[in-house]
Amino acid sequence: MIVRAPRSEKKNLLGRLNSGCFAVNFNRKPFVIDHQLSDHPLFDLGSLVELSQQLPSDRVEYNSGELPVSPDPNLTPRNGLSPDETIRRIKDCKSWLVLKNVEEIPQYKALLDDCLDEIQSVTERMAPGMRRREGFIFVSSPGSVTPYHIDPENNFLLQIRGTKQVHMYDPMDREVLSEQAIEDFFAGGHRNLEFNEAGHGRGSWFNLKPGQGLHFPVVAPHWVENGSQVSISFSITFQTDESMRRQTLHRFNRRLRKAGIRPSPVGFNPRIDATKYFLLNSLRKARPWARNS
Repeated sequence: MIVRAPRSEKKNLLGRLNSGCFAVNFNRKPFVIDHQLSDHPLFDLGSLVELSQQLPSDRVEYNSGELPVSPDPNLTPRNGLSPDETIRRIKDCKSWLVLKNVEEIPQYKALLDDCLDEIQSVTERMAPGMRRREGFIFVSSPGSVTPYHIDPENNFLLQIRGTKQVHMYDPMDREVLSEQAIEDFFAGGHRNLEFNEAGHGRGSWFNLKPGQGLHFPVVAPHWVENGSQVSISFSITFQTDESMRRQTLHRFNRRLRKAGIRPSPVGFNPRIDATKYFLLNSLRKARPWARNS
């Protein structure tokens, strides 16, 4: 049975959050924070086995952890085990597993909210409108690789057990990540990308240990390699008013590009972005294709 850990007092799960660091770097550059979840009972393997049995099957993704940095997403090999067997044998089965939307389980929702309440106390001034709070738990074998990809949310990855090396790249570096790749992703494309070897030296490397967390800006390209022990990580994610607005603009730009128009990149000209957003909101009331975007 999953341990029902009591809700922690506010300001007790994460370390002191530096508002100055957040003001300069949030959703722009990666930075490290501290946390106090490494010994939390909700992350022991027994609790995670039970969690995997409680979640709907489409909330559990797992495969072999012996992958290249840029695999074909249609050819990702399975490991021949069930999710709970994968967790029980994670030390030796050379696998990678993620438990998605753990906020659907009350104990994990309470923990997620406690963490994100602390984050919001700092981010609300600079990025208001925190919403779509979601939690993901990664359980990985020693040496396993999470392929090169991008994610749609603001993310803080909290390392619970083991170590991992995160290779992250600037989401605004268009020699690494093109506008078209972002547009395709927000229009439903796969999260995995083809790794650009030319950009290899342009990234940042972070060696995460238990008790440390790393901020991932929205669509910051990255790949991850585990250390020599089993790794457990808790990814706490959310959207803001601005991140939702940018997603809408990326999807709109994709439609303009498909119509033969070369759109101004999102964020390049705030006035053009504001005009597009106003136009799209107007079109949504009259055009089904705009409403769907």
